[in-house]
This record gives sequence, C-alpha cells and structure tokens, in this order.
Amino acid sequence: MGFFDGLRGGRAAQFQSGNASSNAIELTRRQPTVSLTKQGAVSGNLRVNLSWRMRTSDFGGGESGGASLLRHPFKLFKPDMVQAHTQGMVNVDLDIGCLYELTDGSRGVVQPLGNFLGDLNGPPYVKLSGDDRFGAPSGETIFINLDHADEIKRLLVFVYIYDQTPAFDRTHALVTLYPSTGPRIEIALDERQPQARSCAVLSLENVKGELVVRREVKFVYGFQAELDRLYGWGLQWGRGYKSTKA
Repeated sequence: MGFFDGLRGGRAAQFQSGNASSNAIELTRRQPTVSLTKQGAVSGNLRVNLSWRMRTSDFGGGESGGASLLRHPFKLFKPDMVQAHTQGMVNVDLDIGCLYELTDGSRGVVQPLGNFLGDLNGPPYVKLSGDDRFGAPSGETIFINLDHADEIKRLLVFVYIYDQTPAFDRTHALVTLYPSTGPRIEIALDERQPQARSCAVLSLENVKGELVVRREVKFVYGFQAELDRLYGWGLQWGRGYKSTKA
C-alpha cells in the first residue's frame, strides 16, 4: 500500500453503462476542444470512462512483426508470450479522478483513493463507479450530472498510477466521454512519459453558459497536489489510502 493524496469522501453506488455511439470525436493537439452545448449534450449523465491495456511492443522488442521475422526467422517456431505475461510482468494500476469547482466556490476531489466517491444527485454532482486494477474493458467510470451544469464551474479529470512503478509509457490508455446525445469523445494518452505518475486528461468548463471540453494531456511527476498547483485549485492535501480488493 502506498501513500497518495486524499480529501473528503462520499457514498458508493452502482451504475450501468449505456450504449456507445457509432462514431467518435477525437480530441488532439490540433483540435483540442469540443462544445457539449453545440451538440445538445447538456442534460442527463455524462459518462467518463478510463480503459487501458499493456503495450505489446514492450514484450516484442519494439519491432514490427515483419521486420522481426526477417531478422529472426526462427521466431516463427517460438510461442507467443505476450498474452501470458502482460499482467504478470508489468502490473500497472491506473486510477481516474476529478477535481471540481462549483459556482458557489466549493472545491474538492472525487477519486478512489480515500474512498472519496462523490455524489451524483447532490454536490458535487460527480460520482465515481468502479475501480479496475488491470484495465478490463469496463474500466473505471466517472458520472457527471449535467442536469446541474449551471452549478458546475469547472472540472479537471485526471489519471494517476497508484502504488506502482511509473509506467505510462507501457500502457495504451484511453479516456472516453459518452454524452447523453451525440458522438462519444475520445482522448488517448499516447505520449511516452516513462517517469510521470499523473496526467491531467481533460477539463470541462462552463464558459458563459456553454459547456466546453478541452483536451489537456499534461503529465506530471508528482500526484494530485502537483496537478492542483498546475491548475490553481488551492486545496489542502494529505496522505490517503485506497481499500484493497478481496
């Protein structure tokens, strides 16, 4: 069990995932923003999902299949070891969290660490569901109640590595937003940052009544307190723990 940053908690709840849209908007450096208001997705629950898998190149020496076989033809007769060792060789535990600031000035965090799970029907109108240790397809999900969007000033969704060696460069991580209407929104954490422990993924801000999602993808070497300083949240942080699974 490691030491991380933590704040106030909330009650746990179970949620069901909705159907994904057939198309997607990918936020990139060149196209970093999208307006939820303009696509009519300003009500209902906004689902923010984190999923990841290990990079197979870590186990194949970084070569493409064709180039590797040309240099080492006898690999054709060797068993593929990727599936057998992706979890055993590198155990990466990614967690998703969210810093929030409401229009009344209240600020805080929703995250697995410290069991600070938030509340969907009351302030902060942000709720965490699920804590996946190995990047299963269901992943981890944050729900945001956009029926109370006028009470939300800004949110910052972040991902951090809990209690393990930094390994963002060994994972394919993807954060996907599922609005109540319109296409899903995808942000890939595809930058190689081997020493980073945390990443600010996206911000959701109420700009003069318009809900705007912005790709951030800013890696830091510290934890939540460093993200706080980077974005000026001004919270007081202390050590926190995450309950272990049975």
